[in-house]
Amino acid sequence: MTAPTPLITHVERIDIAALRPTQLTVGYREVAAKRAEWRALFKPGAKVRRKHFIDGHVVPTVLGPKRRIYVVDHHHLARALFDEGRETVLAGHLADLSALAKEEFWSVMAHRQWVYPFDADGRRHDFSAIPKSIEALADDPWRSLAGALRDAGGYAKDSAPFAEFRWADFLRRRIDAGLLAADFAAALAKARTLAHQAGAAHLPGWSAA
Repeated sequence: MTAPTPLITHVERIDIAALRPTQLTVGYREVAAKRAEWRALFKPGAKVRRKHFIDGHVVPTVLGPKRRIYVVDHHHLARALFDEGRETVLAGHLADLSALAKEEFWSVMAHRQWVYPFDADGRRHDFSAIPKSIEALADDPWRSLAGALRDAGGYAKDSAPFAEFRWADFLRRRIDAGLLAADFAAALAKARTLAHQAGAAHLPGWSAA
């Protein structure tokens, strides 16, 4: 990360439906995994773990124009909880940019690397294309592949902004969409091979084979 992440100024419970994304996509496969993780917390004896999960997962946010609340990380978690019918989430506010006009707000967000306006084909869009709700986020299957690759040890978790999306874009250019749709395990195996090659050395969390 080019600059230290600001400290959370305060935490409050927010309606998930009121949260505004700062990206166009999530990986639906990764969302499904987080939904399964959440459902597992409702098994007998998991009440304490469920409370720890809720209290330990704070969604970082920024207050924008018209005092709308923008999510700057944990979009997958917010979408998973929304899909599971949970109405609220803990939001930790990083900054109050509500006094800025819309164009200036997005300029500041881009400067701080708090927005990622790229679609599932890796194409950049105007900030106006970003969905207005967590529910409206589209699927990027390569983002799911990038998340699975990280979990499989293909690269290390890194604090660089949008690290997983950078890996997704790398994989998008090298792994066929047909293979990814038809055989996720085979696509992951290919991704693991690619991840340790010199061509990926510029990516966050990279390590040689």
